[in-house]
Amino acid sequence: MTDQQDPGLAEFPVVTPLTIEWGQQDAFGHVNNIHFFRWFETGRIEYLARLGMAITSEGIGPILAAINCNYRRQIKWPDDILIGTRVTRIGNSSITVAHAIWSNRNKAIAADGDSTVVYFDYNRQRPHPVPDELRRLVAELEGREM
Repeated sequence: MTDQQDPGLAEFPVVTPLTIEWGQQDAFGHVNNIHFFRWFETGRIEYLARLGMAITSEGIGPILAAINCNYRRQIKWPDDILIGTRVTRIGNSSITVAHAIWSNRNKAIAADGDSTVVYFDYNRQRPHPVPDELRRLVAELEGREM
């Protein structure tokens, strides 16, 4: 496994290691593109878990609003990856999360992208303002003001 302080992921406060499974490859001999979105999800959930973010008893919590991925290199089995996750922006009711996938085999970023997570009131079915406490927790995890 690559050292988690690799320069390719140095700016990511949450780094999640995974091992590629043989069955994740497709007919073209590389990992199928859908897995990159699943890996982004894995990193995003790890990040939110470190914040203690979940759906509250009042029905308020995160919901994914958008996601994109830029494929940089193919990933093939066998390989180990590191999923870098960080928050780049907090708006009134949304949080922008940056993702990067480091391939140990390629010694490079294989994909990057971002997602928009909305702080959401599930009972009223509408966005809810990001609480100040959550902003403080993100700033603490990131080691910088947000």
